[in-house]
Amino acid sequence: MRIWLIIKIVAGLVVVGIATFSGMFSYHIAVKPLGGIFTRIFPEAGVVLRDTKEEDFTKVLDAAEIPDFEPGDRAFQKAHELIALGKIREGREKLMAIINVFSSSPAAPQARRIVSMMNLDEVLSSDFRTGKQTYKVKSGDSYFAIAGRHETSLDMIMHLNDMMEMKNLKVGDEMTLMPLNYRILIEPYRNSISLWDDAKFICDYPILKIQGAVPPAGTTTIASRRAELNGKVVLPTAPEYRSTQKSISLKNPALQILPFDQGNETPPRGIFIKEADLEELYLLTRNGNIAEIRSAKKK
Repeated sequence: MRIWLIIKIVAGLVVVGIATFSGMFSYHIAVKPLGGIFTRIFPEAGVVLRDTKEEDFTKVLDAAEIPDFEPGDRAFQKAHELIALGKIREGREKLMAIINVFSSSPAAPQARRIVSMMNLDEVLSSDFRTGKQTYKVKSGDSYFAIAGRHETSLDMIMHLNDMMEMKNLKVGDEMTLMPLNYRILIEPYRNSISLWDDAKFICDYPILKIQGAVPPAGTTTIASRRAELNGKVVLPTAPEYRSTQKSISLKNPALQILPFDQGNETPPRGIFIKEADLEELYLLTRNGNIAEIRSAKKK
């Protein structure tokens, strides 16, 4: 799993690097010379060097000289280098610096996406033990009682213990548990719903649509989480649970987080995200989690 994560992250960084370079290259040619590596490729903007050999062009692209990007871009480039070298922790720290310090940088959205992927790979892996514990079943235990005492959900218990359905509990059985005390941050101005562990960023989900008025700023909690099939509520213990459609309801203001359905011409009032993103957010939350709504960017 770790090697595939590195491959996916490096691939994402390469795509962003190419897109950034291409955009600045076009700007150099069409608008204003940027100097640096671009001048080495095109000494004068708009003039094509017909005699440039392919191997020379390759050397230019591989050169250490980099244009004077803004700080967020430089940090992103450094994170790319560290991750490519297998230094995942150091690379993540650089990406977190972009998220926390250079949040307005063009590189920030991509940094959030990559860190989200890295964090969730750990959080949702039963092999990653930080924040998780092993629990031994006692006499009188039930799944609902265990979930309630350990501030988690039946969904997370099933996920971490590779359970397709609830099996009968036996005294002495061991299971992996993880408390779900994350905070949801809803930022309509940034079209984002993110998950935080105190001040630590966990992951980010794009808002695709807000139906109705933009919700007012304030702090609330998750009032309920519903799994429905054909308009009926389905419990996690039911065999058809995996085929249900999830939704999350907030308390005061009454607001729903729903899966986006492009074919629905009369959607209810709420915030819509991708169905796969909602499934993940549903898995990572429980009733009572704090949700903060920011209607405008904090200065």
